[in-house]
Amino acid sequence: MSKINKMSILGVRSFGVEDKDKQVITFFSPLTILVGPNGAGKTTIIECLKYICTGDFPPGSKGNSFVHDPKVANETDVRAQIRLQFHDVNGELLAVQRSMVCTQKGKKTEFKTLEGIITRIKHGEKVSLSSKCAEIDREMIAALGVSKSVINNVIFCHQEESNWPLSEGKALKQKFDEIFSATRYIKALETLRQVRLKQSQRVKECLVELKYLKQNKEKAQEIQNQLSNRETQLAASKENVRYIENQLEPLKNSLMEIEQNLVKVMRLDNESKALESRRKQMEKDHQDLQQKMEKVFQGSDEQLREMYQNHQKNVREKETRLTECQRELERINKEFQRFNREKSELLVEQGRLQLQADRYQQHIRTRDSLIQSLAAQLELEGFERAPLNERQINSFQRLVKERQDKDMETANNLMREFGEKETMKQKQLDEIRDKKTGLERTIALKSDIQNKKQLELKNLKQELRQLEGSSNRLLELDQELTKAKHELVEAEKNCNVETLEMEIKKLQGEKANLDSTLRKLDKEMEQLNLNTTVITQMDMLKKDKADKEDQIRKIKFRHNEELISLLGFFPTKNQLEDWIHSRVQIINQTRDKLAKLNKELVSAEQSKSHITTELRKKEEQLSTYEEKLFDVCGSQDFESDLNKLQHEIEKTSKQR
Repeated sequence: MSKINKMSILGVRSFGVEDKDKQVITFFSPLTILVGPNGAGKTTIIECLKYICTGDFPPGSKGNSFVHDPKVANETDVRAQIRLQFHDVNGELLAVQRSMVCTQKGKKTEFKTLEGIITRIKHGEKVSLSSKCAEIDREMIAALGVSKSVINNVIFCHQEESNWPLSEGKALKQKFDEIFSATRYIKALETLRQVRLKQSQRVKECLVELKYLKQNKEKAQEIQNQLSNRETQLAASKENVRYIENQLEPLKNSLMEIEQNLVKVMRLDNESKALESRRKQMEKDHQDLQQKMEKVFQGSDEQLREMYQNHQKNVREKETRLTECQRELERINKEFQRFNREKSELLVEQGRLQLQADRYQQHIRTRDSLIQSLAAQLELEGFERAPLNERQINSFQRLVKERQDKDMETANNLMREFGEKETMKQKQLDEIRDKKTGLERTIALKSDIQNKKQLELKNLKQELRQLEGSSNRLLELDQELTKAKHELVEAEKNCNVETLEMEIKKLQGEKANLDSTLRKLDKEMEQLNLNTTVITQMDMLKKDKADKEDQIRKIKFRHNEELISLLGFFPTKNQLEDWIHSRVQIINQTRDKLAKLNKELVSAEQSKSHITTELRKKEEQLSTYEEKLFDVCGSQDFESDLNKLQHEIEKTSKQR
């Protein structure tokens, strides 16, 4: 039989969280009675016994209210610990420990169960078992030798659940089944019934299977008899086949000899036909040679061979001379092509450099004209005469930079002022209406830009058609120039080079004139594009201004009544800004007051917490003093004794 020896409690409900507040309760045999007033902690001891044995919290508690309140302890973390020492059913001494922690996070508390440990002594050594390795609740029930239902409903039954014997029938039966383990017996009967049904079903299936197996056995016997008959027939057939193969063997050998002889005859026939065709070809070649010979050589073979060698030598010499002439011709052609290529490259480079020089001069003139126009606009003196030198350009850049810095500073100041005013106004706008009007404005602007771009595209197409004539003329001139170059290459030996060069210079002059006209047209096109973009931007800005004015008018109309109700009249811009500024000052003042009140509230709460701690300490001192007085005076009335002593002191003073 198991026996509880003692239990220590720390940080549970009203039990303190410090080590000096740990309470140790010793249980006596055969009976221990807990006596004390309400709130002394009797129920807490029973709840701790139930928790250490089963791991179940008291009814209506999820752990947060079971641990000491962190607010009362003035701590963020409160750790609770319960230790129990007992003898198990085998008489061995065991110690079990369960720990918990409760953390205060804002207005909520967070509960967490820590590691539990069971310690027992085996062979003189301590052996610990952690909850990470085993289930502590099951180990405790096995060590106590009592089921969990008996512990919860009989031994450590909570006072709020002590009336369960008076509950309704179904719940009461369930409780008794759990206490007397009747559920396992019912489950065993149900299991036996299910096993019996399964076995009977299995027997039926086996009988049906046995019937089919008998039929299959008879069929297998018949098939085996047929197989033996077929095997005897197969053996007889194999014997007959071997006899026939023995008779066919000499016939095969004779047939192979006949085939070999036939192959030899066919090969000899092919060789005779080839020799006959060769003989006919040689006779034909001989006849052709006799017909082609004009003169028959009358000398000997040595003379004929010497003539043949001399002829071959002359042929080789002529071939070498021919190859040398061909090489010289190829070299001359390459030199000629190289000279032509260099000439064309030099002409191209000359035209490119001339074009760059013209562009550079044109850029300088454009720069001087732009500087003069900008100086006239900015009222700067000393830049009226062209061309301008480097010193004048540097001074102009410096003056423009200073003017630009001043304008940028004034623009930034204006932008800051406008930005502040715009932010103040923007806060009062309705976001939904702003999005809607912005989308409608974007759609309208895009459609207008699209229409203008289409018109510009049509105008550009018309201008391009007009310019096609000049571009075609340039193409024709390029073609004529290439044709003239080819003709120059072909007629260099027969014609006068100076006249051709004069014509080429004339054509190059015409080409340069056409290039200058083309550049002027390109500049006009760029200027037209710039003008169109500026016009479209002006239209967009005008439309944006009209939309803004419309929005301002709508906002005024929408907030007219509110402003009149607040101010008593419809204000102007300056009046509205003054009123808003005054209201902002009032809001800032109220915010400062609120901050001061919050600081005072925090200080008051701190002083309150300090006073509560002091009050708790005073109460503890009072309780200690009362205990000491109780120890000294016992159950006597301390006030009556004190009054008697004062009365006697007064008597003695009077007697004196």
